[in-house]
Amino acid sequence: MQLVHESAGDAASGEGTDRETLATTVDLADSILSRTRGLMFRRSVPDDYALAFPFDSATTRDLHMLFVFIPIDAVWVVDDVVQRVETLRPWRSLARAEADLIVELPAGTAVDVDPGDRLVLETG
Repeated sequence: MQLVHESAGDAASGEGTDRETLATTVDLADSILSRTRGLMFRRSVPDDYALAFPFDSATTRDLHMLFVFIPIDAVWVVDDVVQRVETLRPWRSLARAEADLIVELPAGTAVDVDPGDRLVLETG
C-alpha cells in the first residue's frame, strides 16, 4: 500500500494535476488498540512511512501528541479531499478537524499538501 498526493493544480493556468508518492510503507490503524496507540512511544519513523486511520464516516476527529516523541505532519481527509494539514509538536499539540481518514507522516513530508488536494491510499 502507498499514499499518493494529487495536487489540485492551477485550473486557471491549465496546469494538470501533479502526483507524488508520500509514503511507500503505510500501516493502518484500524482497531481500537492501534488507533489509541497511534505513534505513541515511537522514537522515529522512516522517511517513507505513514500511519493511516480510516473511519467509516466523516466527523470531527481529534489528534493528541501525548507520549509522541517526534514531530509529525497530520492530514485530515474527507472522501480523498484534504481538509486540513498541520505539523504537530511532540507532547504539546492537540488538533481537530472533520475526517473519514487521518494520516500521520514524518514532519515535513506534507509541506506541499494543501486543503483541496487529494490524498489517496493505493494498493498494489
